[in-house]
Amino acid sequence: MTIEQKQPAQGSTQPQPIAPKSVASDTKLTRAANTLVIGMARRWLAIFNTVWAIYLFTPFLAPIFMHIGWEAPAAVIYAIYSVLCHQLPDHSYFLFGPSLTPLAPELIAGGMPITDSLFIERSFIGNAEIGWKVALCQRDVAIYAGVLVAGLSYALVRRRTKPLPFKLFVLLAIPMAIDGGTQLIGLRESNWVLRTLTGSLFGMAAVYLAYPYVQDAMQELLETELLRRESLQHRTADHVDASPQ
Repeated sequence: MTIEQKQPAQGSTQPQPIAPKSVASDTKLTRAANTLVIGMARRWLAIFNTVWAIYLFTPFLAPIFMHIGWEAPAAVIYAIYSVLCHQLPDHSYFLFGPSLTPLAPELIAGGMPITDSLFIERSFIGNAEIGWKVALCQRDVAIYAGVLVAGLSYALVRRRTKPLPFKLFVLLAIPMAIDGGTQLIGLRESNWVLRTLTGSLFGMAAVYLAYPYVQDAMQELLETELLRRESLQHRTADHVDASPQ
């Protein structure tokens, strides 16, 4: 007597077991992504400060490169930062020349073309006589220096610092708005001291306005990802226990 094996009904579906390799691969990928997010949430301030430091100090490489004859990499830096800054020569620092902050008459005497076109004027990067222009203007240097200094100081106080009140931020930003605005419309000409003071004040105020919110967001993200890691570890352990020996 033969026993007939039952065949599954036509059209019925049977759950397919998940391949162990697929589960392991997915688990590794998820764990790697989780570790990356946790690392960024824990070190966000160091990452921010590093990025701002690179952004701030790279423009100073342009005149250094020109001074030693590396014109191609210097040209790349000038080109990139020309999109981000006006780079007007009389609003910029010059390295390896007689003056760190030459004014228009000195620049013209040193070879800057006399022109009404700001596009032509801003293209003047200097020469061996007058020095070489930093690829970021004085005010922008001050702003990002303020951001970097405030970011470094924030590392010491971030656990107990609340966001700067917005009204106070506006108050601290007004000097730069007045200094830059009156210069822009031609009422007066600023100087490197005022650009530095007002720009750095704005940069530091911006950090203490924004970074406490970033800190709260990163702390919440960190707690969420740590819970996710714990859940992932439990699921991995359950999968190992349920696997056939």
